[in-house]
Amino acid sequence: MGAGASRTVDMSEQEQAEVRLEFARLKQEHADFDAAINAMIATGCDPLQVQRMKKKKLALKDRLSALEDRIIPDIIA
Repeated sequence: MGAGASRTVDMSEQEQAEVRLEFARLKQEHADFDAAINAMIATGCDPLQVQRMKKKKLALKDRLSALEDRIIPDIIA
């Protein structure tokens, strides 16, 4: 979808760009949490710390889903 795409959106181009940027940042953070959790498990870290990291990762996933819903409008009419 280029800048000249002719479709109606609720957000301005700038707002959409900001949401996409936030989405990309959170996606990277989610991947970082995943790597950190795997490293913690591999090194035998405290299970409670691992569980807390997993909860933070899940919260990021929820935020990503919410942002994705804003980026990709519901097609069902």
